[in-house]
Amino acid sequence: MDQIGQFLPLILIFAIMYFLLIRPQQKKVKEHQNMVEALRKGDRVVTQGGLIGKVVKVKEDNEVEVEVAEGVKVRVVKSTIAQVLSKTEPANG
Repeated sequence: MDQIGQFLPLILIFAIMYFLLIRPQQKKVKEHQNMVEALRKGDRVVTQGGLIGKVVKVKEDNEVEVEVAEGVKVRVVKSTIAQVLSKTEPANG
């Protein structure tokens, strides 16, 4: 019984770390993955580098084409999209 009592503080510390640090981080990563998967043409986005632009094309190979100025398009890896500023409405039909 003494041995279990010695490990109890370590178990409590791990449980606290899990609920305060690990679990929220996993939730945040999952939300980011859902946001990236939901990208579509016309969305205004911000990249991790700070570029603001409009999605012109969503490619299958984990890339999107973003227009940062008129006629200036850059290819961006989907996972580097930090935020979606405005979503386009889904096409009905």
